[in-house]
Amino acid sequence: MPDVQVTIDRLAFGGNGVARINGKVCFVPFSCPGDELAVRVVSEKRSYLTAAITRVIRPGADRVTPPCPLFGLCGGCNWQHVAYERQLSEKQAIFSDTLWRGARVSAEKIGAIVPAPSTYGYRKRVQFKLGATKSGLRIGFYRTASHYAEDVGEGCSVATREVNAALFNLRGILSSFPEPDKIPQINIDATERTAVAIVNYTGADKDGIAAFFERYRSQLGDISGLYLRCGKKSFLQKIYGDDLLEYFLPGDSDGKSRYSLVYKPGDFAQTNSVQNAAILAIIRNFANAAAHDRILDLYCGNGNFSLPLAGSVSHVTGIEECSGSVESARENARRNGNVNAEFLCATAALGLRRLAEEGRPYSTVILDPPRTGAADALFELLRLGPEKIIYVSCDPASLARDCGILIAGGYDAERCVPVDMFPQTHHLESVTLLRRRTKI
Repeated sequence: MPDVQVTIDRLAFGGNGVARINGKVCFVPFSCPGDELAVRVVSEKRSYLTAAITRVIRPGADRVTPPCPLFGLCGGCNWQHVAYERQLSEKQAIFSDTLWRGARVSAEKIGAIVPAPSTYGYRKRVQFKLGATKSGLRIGFYRTASHYAEDVGEGCSVATREVNAALFNLRGILSSFPEPDKIPQINIDATERTAVAIVNYTGADKDGIAAFFERYRSQLGDISGLYLRCGKKSFLQKIYGDDLLEYFLPGDSDGKSRYSLVYKPGDFAQTNSVQNAAILAIIRNFANAAAHDRILDLYCGNGNFSLPLAGSVSHVTGIEECSGSVESARENARRNGNVNAEFLCATAALGLRRLAEEGRPYSTVILDPPRTGAADALFELLRLGPEKIIYVSCDPASLARDCGILIAGGYDAERCVPVDMFPQTHHLESVTLLRRRTKI
């Protein structure tokens, strides 16, 4: 098929630009609104086309030069070519459109997106892929739609300085590792002062690899903890160092106090520290907690969102199915003196059912489910019937679906605030307040 000339109208959920060819929607990766392009159709479905750029005829006003030399090859960032203000406006539009289509939440209920103060160097948790080749070891990210690791060289542009420093030190010793093809991935998790690395190993010589890293420990710089993961995702073998990673959140609404939180290597934590605090501020505002309130935190992790509120309320209950995160949440309550907080290890649905059967009331429920949403737990949540539901989401589509269910079940979506947790990508976090309708 010959090249076709198109103009990009907007960006779509998923990150691609949108144009039309003979009236049919066409998605164009790595395009920017306003671009005039020559494209070649690479895929045709019943309702849409996908095309690749063959030539930029006239760039849109918001097209910029990506700073990363791997842009377009690496499967990570897909919006580095779009000016940041345009990224924000496109995310706002995508979010509003998705909430309207999925739950009939009108645009006037959606606040302005919270921009990220740092648009690069913000990511504190990174999974680096490895590939052993004849020319040497490649460490970076998979090329789009492949398992070929594109090497990031001195580091990733969206990762923090601490993550890149840890990667630099690991790269230096891995060049002499005897089984480079047996390490498919390295996870690096950094805090304000240090970093912990998890080496994923598929070989049979666990003792040998542990001895190898111990031998080179002095060359690993500020990597304060090193772990080995073999087989099951949850099983980690400690080689040396820290058992917990510590970070801080504002302990009160004016930010004058700091709340210390820890989590175990390999367990979930928010990847953007500054925007994590921004989300907490929105939750605090939506909760408007009083001393008599009881808060339930579903998918609570290490208590990241609910424990900083515990000093202002009567009681906090957290439900989390990852046992390591529950242990961390209990430790966080202990070290911060939150004697009014408890944490249960269960799925959200089972935990909710247990609380409802016990007749335990909660004025506010916070939930921060995985990307797939909370559909499995919504029936039990409706049965519990809290006055407020504060829904933290990392996926607008699953949020819209779940809000539709909650609205049909007797709640109104009062306010939604999108938060740009992941600049240079199409991904978006948000916080939504739903309130139970008053029965007439």
